Amino acid sequence: MTRINGNSIYIRTFKADDAEELLDLQLTNRDFFEKFSTNRDSDFYTLEGQKKRIQEYAKGWELDQQYMFGIFTMDNDALIGTINLFEVLRGSLQGAFIGYFLDKEQNGKGFMTEAVKLVVTYAFNQLQLHRVEAGVMPHNIGSIRVLEKAGFHREGIAVKNVKINGKWEDHQVLAIINLND
Repeated sequence: MTRINGNSIYIRTFKADDAEELLDLQLTNRDFFEKFSTNRDSDFYTLEGQKKRIQEYAKGWELDQQYMFGIFTMDNDALIGTINLFEVLRGSLQGAFIGYFLDKEQNGKGFMTEAVKLVVTYAFNQLQLHRVEAGVMPHNIGSIRVLEKAGFHREGIAVKNVKINGKWEDHQVLAIINLND
């Protein structure tokens, strides 16, 4: 199990017994998260579906394709969100995309900025990536601010590049470069 400590939160890989807490996070925030996410499978909001996803996360980790972490509070070990590196590209690119969700009740407390910084440090130091990229719907100002506070810079708008809830959405592209490689 990989665990990385921050000041007020820590991130770690998911274990099989996290499935119930992960399902609760998803159910509690369903309407909030679905505004920003792609269509979800029919079993997504079931305990078995979450157990299956945790297994898929572990497999993605082993294959160097994606790195999924839970975001937990230091004070009470509560799961408050998820953050991942996905579509890991090797060869001459050495990059990945970052994605995340945070419990709507935890927004505005600095937790996600801290989690993004922890994951970027992991991406650059452990995975030896050169670039981490994010795509955010332009109206999601809070998420753009999180990324900018974590050191990402704006690169432009990707027009109609992600289908969310049946509609092709524009995304603000942001990235951070590993200046130490």
